[in-house]
Amino acid sequence: MKRRSYITTMFAMFAGAKAVPAQMAAKKTPDNPIVLYCDLSVAPAREQEMLNNFHNIFKPAATKFQGYIDVKILKLRTVYTGSAPANVNYRFQLTYESEELRQKWIKSDVHQKVWPTVENTLASKDYSTLLFDSK
Repeated sequence: MKRRSYITTMFAMFAGAKAVPAQMAAKKTPDNPIVLYCDLSVAPAREQEMLNNFHNIFKPAATKFQGYIDVKILKLRTVYTGSAPANVNYRFQLTYESEELRQKWIKSDVHQKVWPTVENTLASKDYSTLLFDSK
């Protein structure tokens, strides 16, 4: 009897594994999302606090909003050509289906609560914000 229950369980697992790619295919990224970049100067003494707040407060809140595609925090490693903006050590990258949906997110009460948990760790709030259209 144990063998029959084992085989039944294995079939159920394989059926579930096949369903995952189908679900992922249904969640298609739009053809021309927008991508927002913020070049940040994170205070060195508050770097771990910023990373914790980004991963555990900001990102989970952002993922729940309509239009959200992705958000990343990138740490500058090396400048190969040209020069990096002065004092920038992190780049924030947010991808949304459209600028209209991103505007709804940033005007929300939730955003007003979670963005300061990241922004308050910056050495300066005078950061560049660049919005790009994906083509």
